[in-house]
Amino acid sequence: MQKYLNNVKNELQLRNYSPKTIDGYLKCLDDYFKFLQNDPQEPDISKIKEFLLKKQEKNYSPQTINVYLNAIKFFYREILKNYIKIEIKSTKRDKKLPIALSREEINKIINTISNSKHRLLISLSYGAGLRVSETVKLKIRDILMDELIIHIKQAKGRKDRITLIPEKLLPDLNILIADRDGNDYLFESERGGRLTERTAQAIFYKALKQAKIKKDATFHSLRHSFATHLLENGTDIRYVQELLGHQNIRTTQIYTHITNPGIKNIKSPL
Repeated sequence: MQKYLNNVKNELQLRNYSPKTIDGYLKCLDDYFKFLQNDPQEPDISKIKEFLLKKQEKNYSPQTINVYLNAIKFFYREILKNYIKIEIKSTKRDKKLPIALSREEINKIINTISNSKHRLLISLSYGAGLRVSETVKLKIRDILMDELIIHIKQAKGRKDRITLIPEKLLPDLNILIADRDGNDYLFESERGGRLTERTAQAIFYKALKQAKIKKDATFHSLRHSFATHLLENGTDIRYVQELLGHQNIRTTQIYTHITNPGIKNIKSPL
């Protein structure tokens, strides 16, 4: 089975899939091969369904089950060149609204952080609408302060994009990058190199707790809040889509459900 996994890895790398996607596909297929316990030359639809149902019984999310299904389909179609159609539809995804924080809550979170570098990390992530992976990978050369923009390189989907630098953060950014090389990571760890995503998330959770905010928020809620507040300010949704790097505007439109002033202005009859 290791030969198959190596072939999958090589094919995904040749197609320029992200390391995260490659790692995910390999883990899914390794799990699938262990379940089969024999050579998977021909796709057995009943076995694939049984495998996916076991994942569902273990409360795997619809998104995760779909990754398993996509990995299996990729293996048979692209590696074994077996074109027997796998007639299994993707699992219907949960339609959850993103958790956004209010402006007051964002300020509370930022103001609880005493470490200046950590405070800037959270402020910039919110003010520029960054994913945690984007924040920790920022290099000094990506910060174009004269133009008030950040050049995000090879983000989700291997796409570059441009986003905003909040003008009020310029003094803190200048202090952080003074006399440093452009190739340095903006937010370095104490041991050198970039901060890990886990460390950045821990900084956020600690501040959330200290601010005594009860919402089930995550680091990604900073990005949700960025989009929500831009729309509340009247920013055209197409510009918000571009700043977030969404390929499809329908992904951005979910924030209109949060900002809908019509619903917010309705008075309950109670």
